[in-house]
Amino acid sequence: MPIPTQFIQIDEEGYGLSREVRIQDPLVGQELLQNLKIHEGGTLLSTIGTTPVIVEAFDEPYVAQQIHFKDGSWEISLPYGVHFAFALESLSLDEWDRFHGYTSNKIPFVMSRKAQASFFNMLDEFGDEFIEFQGKTYDIPPYWPDNEDVEKETYWSQIYKTEPNPGWNLGEPAEALKDMLPRLKISPSRVLVLGCGEGHDAAFFAQAGHFVTAVDISPLALEKARKQYGHLENLKFVETDLFKLPRDFDQSFDLVFEHTCYCAINPAKRQDLVKTWNRVLVSGGHLMGVFFTFEKRQGPPYGGTEWELRQRLKSAYQPIFWGRWQKSIPRRQGKELFIYCKKT
Repeated sequence: MPIPTQFIQIDEEGYGLSREVRIQDPLVGQELLQNLKIHEGGTLLSTIGTTPVIVEAFDEPYVAQQIHFKDGSWEISLPYGVHFAFALESLSLDEWDRFHGYTSNKIPFVMSRKAQASFFNMLDEFGDEFIEFQGKTYDIPPYWPDNEDVEKETYWSQIYKTEPNPGWNLGEPAEALKDMLPRLKISPSRVLVLGCGEGHDAAFFAQAGHFVTAVDISPLALEKARKQYGHLENLKFVETDLFKLPRDFDQSFDLVFEHTCYCAINPAKRQDLVKTWNRVLVSGGHLMGVFFTFEKRQGPPYGGTEWELRQRLKSAYQPIFWGRWQKSIPRRQGKELFIYCKKT
């Protein structure tokens, strides 16, 4: 099935957006939500009239405005009068104490604060890791399953050893980076690339005249990177755990570039990664990144949302550019967000 070429957004309250204007027609909105499906690789697809579209959701694709229990079944109410059943067994809890779940048509949803308050009122009891309803207890796992294996050098080196072309390796810089860096016209800067892999993004910065430090935990990744880009005098490769950077990295970089590192680490350490960015950037420095925006809770790569990124960055970064990237390679279409922010 070919990927569509037109895009529709779903805002953080669950309403459709067309050209940044909220869709008001209930029939159009109903069609968008009722026909929503997840294509291979996590791309969200639907239709508007007879036109297939890629759907870019700010948060989960479905945002429950209200929760109901009737005739022995649980149901969420969505915008435009759309309803879907769900099971309590599908629920999980994120680090902001929001309930997520899956509808009967296997589309992920998140409860609005209003819906969640109503849901609590219907329960017999609830705690940090459970809910009780009609005398039955349901365990509520964390949204992100913990995966400490991805914190080990051996995990990544084994992939580089056994897979000639890992899925994250495009063999070239990210499409958004190739497009945006020339347009941003950034003066020569000290750039840090964490989780650099084979170094394609780092080399692109170096070739543009920047002074680049590229970090990876895997010596095999860096061996491949040095073979391709070791001749660049303004590009230095460092083998280390990104959460154990030397102290001389502190406030030493004008720009941090993120691409397929945030999605690869143990999700439980994402906020620690943000702290690392804060630590290494000078005051007024910049974060530039290509982030994945799709639902995938088993990884790597792990998915993510714009909502989550806004929560993590809002206290320390001022967005300069924040937008979904609609000119990526086919398998990433509809699943990338490009951001350029200033550390405040």
